Amino acid sequence: MIAAGEVVQRPASVVKELMENAVDAGATDVKVVVTDAGRTLIQVIDNGCGMSPDDAVLCFERHATSKLTSAEDLHHILTFGFRGEALASIAAVAEVTLRTRLAGEEAGVEVTMAGSENKGTREISCPVGTNIAVRNLFYNIPARRKFLKSDSVELRHIVEEFQRVALTRPDIAFSLSHNGKDIHVVKAAKSHKFRIQDLLGSTVIGALVDIGADTSIATLRGYVGKPESARKTLGNQFFFVNGRYFRSPYLHKAVMKAYENLVPEGVTPSYFIYLEVDPATVDVNIHPTKAEIKFEEEQLLFQTVMAAVKEALGRSSVAGDLEFDNPEAKEIPVIGTRFQEYRPSSTPTTGVDWNYNPFEEEVAQPHTSRYVDKSQNYGALFEDRTLPTTQVLIVQGKYILTPSASGVMVVHVRRARERLLHDRFLKALREQAHVTQTALFPVQVPVGVEGRLTLDAHAELLKKLGFDILPFGPDSVVVNGVPEGYSAEPGNVETLVSDLLLILSDETQALPEVMEQTLAQKFAVLGASGPQKLTSPLEAQRLLDALLQSENPEFTASGRRILSIVPADELEKRF
Repeated sequence: MIAAGEVVQRPASVVKELMENAVDAGATDVKVVVTDAGRTLIQVIDNGCGMSPDDAVLCFERHATSKLTSAEDLHHILTFGFRGEALASIAAVAEVTLRTRLAGEEAGVEVTMAGSENKGTREISCPVGTNIAVRNLFYNIPARRKFLKSDSVELRHIVEEFQRVALTRPDIAFSLSHNGKDIHVVKAAKSHKFRIQDLLGSTVIGALVDIGADTSIATLRGYVGKPESARKTLGNQFFFVNGRYFRSPYLHKAVMKAYENLVPEGVTPSYFIYLEVDPATVDVNIHPTKAEIKFEEEQLLFQTVMAAVKEALGRSSVAGDLEFDNPEAKEIPVIGTRFQEYRPSSTPTTGVDWNYNPFEEEVAQPHTSRYVDKSQNYGALFEDRTLPTTQVLIVQGKYILTPSASGVMVVHVRRARERLLHDRFLKALREQAHVTQTALFPVQVPVGVEGRLTLDAHAELLKKLGFDILPFGPDSVVVNGVPEGYSAEPGNVETLVSDLLLILSDETQALPEVMEQTLAQKFAVLGASGPQKLTSPLEAQRLLDALLQSENPEFTASGRRILSIVPADELEKRF
């Protein structure tokens, strides 16, 4: 009645199932130990209720569950696991060692499994709770093991699953370590808000506002990000129902609808939304990994979520400025009908000499007055350095116009920069030749644990391209320099790092030559889309000269036209 097929897709799947089992067992402390992004070892240790020797053997059988006693229980599910398939599926594709002891028992039991076979059961001494170690995942399915992605990608998925479980239960202590290094260590917290802060940092929690709603179909609590904190990168978007994480594109639309006209297109705010509903009105068994669920009153829930988010954003936009609840806030003075008393008695006047010329200096002579025009000196001094060698005209900072043999050449500035950056990055990737523009002041950027893992995994690539980015604590980096052509201003650097994470999070795999071209193109688009505008004729001339020296000055790497010639006869038609 409850079979759902295979659930082990990657190491993160194992982490999810074992953590959820630990929580269901009533643990107050759950430790996750991972080696080689889960390929070599995934170990979960808890202080929960443990199992008897008979149950320890039986738990590896298909459809064996201790969490349901009858079919009716399927309509009132409040535990993470209930189908009795996780341990059986894991034992089919890995070598598993289970050690467990019930409270009150003097000895525990150890069960060893490999390829669904029981390799041995023996009595041992161990603490109360369960310690399960999964080694050599997919050892008997080489094709599955071969198609696992890089350690950095697999570890990022593990961190995601760890966070999803840890965010549901702030009353439980959790820890995650990889290759002997701690990634997360969180103690039991008073509330979800403290747990979010412990997991994702004070920067994230500082940009959140509380939401809440009580209706006949659901109780809603949680936090949503202020519009100005929305980012291009997807991350920190969480829905939970009755303590279980789930994905819902439908409810995500409800959240985004509430942010309509508040955030630019292409960016996503953070949100942590906890729903409590009657278990009989939700089906958590429609997806193999229980990541998606079905609500009976989906449309009403959509309206509830959208209204709660809208109300919270409306409240925060006022309270953020006036701080009505702050006892130390200064009162706003009320002037009322006595406004005239506050007017100044007289208005100051200023004198202006409209004939004043800063380039003229009066030289005093007896009975005479002579003026020296100094502007000629300035022109003679800088003329050769500031004027371009050919005629160029800049239009709105976006286009360069210059004469050509057959008419007028029009150059798209941003695309020209994109072509030059692409060529430079491709050369850097192949020859390790780069130019770094050092920032005037180092810029610290919070990126979260997952962001740090991504940047650390691509540190050599970023260095090749000219980025000088160093780790700073568990969830931040310091940017000391950026490639030439990028903006090193603090505000722009934070946006740049966010865009970098978006590019580096792409998990697509291809031939090295294709990957080089793809990366060079993405970084070129990122660098060319910066806020700087072309204003100097000399800069325009340099850009034009560099473009015309490129192997392909007419098109970007994605095939978009960079320059166009407007023939003289077409100009004549306009007059």
